[in-house]
Amino acid sequence: MTEYMFYPGCSMETSASSYSDSLLAILEPLGIKLKEIEDWNCCGATEYLSISVAPAYALIGRNLALAADQAEGIDTLVASCSACYLNLAKADHYMEERDRLNVIVNDALGAGNLHYKPGTLEIRHILDVIINDVGLDKVREAVVKPLSGLRVAPYLGCMVPRPDYKNRWSDYEYPDELDRLLEALGAEVIDFPMKTHCCGGHMTQIGPSTAFELIRRLLYSADQYEADVMATVCPMCQMNVDAYQQETNDYFGTKYHFPILFFTQLMGVAFGIAPEKLGFGKEITDARPAMRKIGIETPAPEDIEGKSKSREKKKKEEGLPMPSMPGKEV
Repeated sequence: MTEYMFYPGCSMETSASSYSDSLLAILEPLGIKLKEIEDWNCCGATEYLSISVAPAYALIGRNLALAADQAEGIDTLVASCSACYLNLAKADHYMEERDRLNVIVNDALGAGNLHYKPGTLEIRHILDVIINDVGLDKVREAVVKPLSGLRVAPYLGCMVPRPDYKNRWSDYEYPDELDRLLEALGAEVIDFPMKTHCCGGHMTQIGPSTAFELIRRLLYSADQYEADVMATVCPMCQMNVDAYQQETNDYFGTKYHFPILFFTQLMGVAFGIAPEKLGFGKEITDARPAMRKIGIETPAPEDIEGKSKSREKKKKEEGLPMPSMPGKEV
């Protein structure tokens, strides 16, 4: 087993719990062991870096410092969330490149008796590790239920392949790593031109019409290439295109129905792991019709205990914080 430090990030415990379930389920067949950082904190997601640079990088740098302190000979820190991966990689890169930022961040870390020397850890995405450390030959060896007949759109989103500080990916705009992995599982991988386009991020909360158009483009492209499912590596992408798919349909008068699954869920299916252990059923857009094409019966979304059938109902009941201009009510 090859061991890596692991930063899970907030979404893996909440909205992307199916990503967490399926990732943990496939580790043993791949010979991977993940050592989770103790006492990790949120990476700040996408907004904080635009608001205040110094505290944002100190927030990220704390995770790097903790990982380095706990590594015990491990030289690589892995993230599965695209935003987390990008933030960790950015912090490491810019602290090394910019002396002033390095001093500011480490001054802040010093208040908690922490310090991080940039370059101490390699920052990598779990997809990169599976492709380049584990290798596709080992992946093929673990396949007992090929995904033959399942047409999959490989969707990386915009944050994983760029900026690529260490030249880890085959191409900035059209990388083929996810394609090759899905092919190794036996899937029929479509030529998906939107694979690195933005899902809208938090525009669903700020400018829904813009977000719906970005989501529509992804769905339209998948539909044109007759995909059965979209496979993603990003919790934000999965949540946006899944949770807002019906609202996008309502907005444009379309009838798209594409399950948005994590690539690790499809790996688990191909490895013969029970769908219940892979987080199936936690999706909003029902994956059962697509998975039945390859003889896999997955749980219905409403069968998951505590799951709201209506995202809109949940939003109204709990209340969703929304930005507003001073003096205006949301």
